[in-house]
Amino acid sequence: MIFTIGIFTSLFFFILLLGKKNKSLSDTILAFWMLIVGIHLVSTYIYTLGYWDIYPHLIGITAPFPLFYGPLLYIYVVYSIRDDTRMRRKDYWHFVPVVISYLYMLRFYFFYSVEEKRMVDKGEIDDFGLFGSFLVIFIIVSTIVYAVFAFKLLKRHKRLIEDNFSNDEKINLNWLRSFIWGVGVIFATVAIVLISRDILGVEYPFNPEFIFYCMIVFSVLCLGYFGIRHQNIFADNKILEIEENDKSSYKNSGLKEDFASLKHKDLLKFMTEQKPYLEPNLNLNTMAGKLNLPLHHLSQIINQYEGQNFNDFVNRYRVEEFIERASKDKQFSFLALALDSGFNSKSTFNSVFKKHKGVTPSKFMAGYTPKA
Repeated sequence: MIFTIGIFTSLFFFILLLGKKNKSLSDTILAFWMLIVGIHLVSTYIYTLGYWDIYPHLIGITAPFPLFYGPLLYIYVVYSIRDDTRMRRKDYWHFVPVVISYLYMLRFYFFYSVEEKRMVDKGEIDDFGLFGSFLVIFIIVSTIVYAVFAFKLLKRHKRLIEDNFSNDEKINLNWLRSFIWGVGVIFATVAIVLISRDILGVEYPFNPEFIFYCMIVFSVLCLGYFGIRHQNIFADNKILEIEENDKSSYKNSGLKEDFASLKHKDLLKFMTEQKPYLEPNLNLNTMAGKLNLPLHHLSQIINQYEGQNFNDFVNRYRVEEFIERASKDKQFSFLALALDSGFNSKSTFNSVFKKHKGVTPSKFMAGYTPKA
């Protein structure tokens, strides 16, 4: 049953992602990932049903497939934070281990007899024993390494969101952070089981591989669901790209101090009088256009004069707007007042308010003050 669910959902997500409106390169990569997972699960399911004994030419056909997972995770994150329509040539090098593995196994696929393949599968011929052990170790290590690098890239994505958008609910990749932690748990579990079973000789009363695949199927469900819902931050938006150097250094920006000071005053006046923060989807590009400023100049002014990124700067005004409204309009619910203040959901409102005030909205309005 678990394999049927995994196969159906991965292939279903593959079709949905390919048909997604305004799909990005990251959507295409995720679709390919879902296809790889689906094929891998089909192969494993066929094996559990005993079809490898009936059709021995299927033996080992997807053995290198787990080598796809680490690189695909990393590349998916890369193109979730880049505005590219095609993969860079250097990214294809991540799949070299898959190619090498298949090249090494060519003699098994084409030159071993049917009976020899059955004997290799049952361990009666140890021609690929060392290769199999190395492959498992490499899969575990490479996936963990790729997960670490992907996690670091997500920090850049978080900064990109905070510098450009006042609302990140549908465009953040927090779900992917959780997924990466899940990948770490899965492969840590695999490593522990393999070490205890194959090295320490621990015998399990159940097949631990079934647990692995249950975890993988659950991960597929989460990855596909959130991947489809994820919106490309570059779609219909002009984004201020983050430089690799220190963002606080603006030596080469061309923005003079007297001009910046003047524009900062204009910005504060604009925020107070026009209240653009009441628009839930306000972004840096929109505000820069209204102030007739380049994106990087507006970002620099907010960073230097307010000591905040765009997200915190705008949400600070929303919080104060809510407090003012809540103090006057006692008959309305907090959620209604929050939506009128520019927030787009209850969860976003609560998290932003606590970030800025240190307590929940209800406690703050009741007169509670957080301890220093």
